[in-house]
Amino acid sequence: MMGLFAILVIWNLVVFVIYGEDKRRAKRGLWRISEKTLLLSAVLFGGIGALLAGHVFHHKTRKVYFQIIWWIGVIIDCVAIVAIIRNLT
Repeated sequence: MMGLFAILVIWNLVVFVIYGEDKRRAKRGLWRISEKTLLLSAVLFGGIGALLAGHVFHHKTRKVYFQIIWWIGVIIDCVAIVAIIRNLT
């Protein structure tokens, strides 16, 4: 079960990096990561990473639908963490 927790942490780090990379590309006028990819990565167990990245990089914070998806992702992450902890005991 600790392996699942490690995967969850790594995935959230990946999502954090994806959001940071999209912000970097936005600043440089390069080809962007699609909003669909950003939103899916957040809702599919990456809510914590997306929420943190949004605030650290000041990226997509004005878009309400991103904030809604981020918080849904955080809730999904929390449910997964609780399930992992319950299976450990």
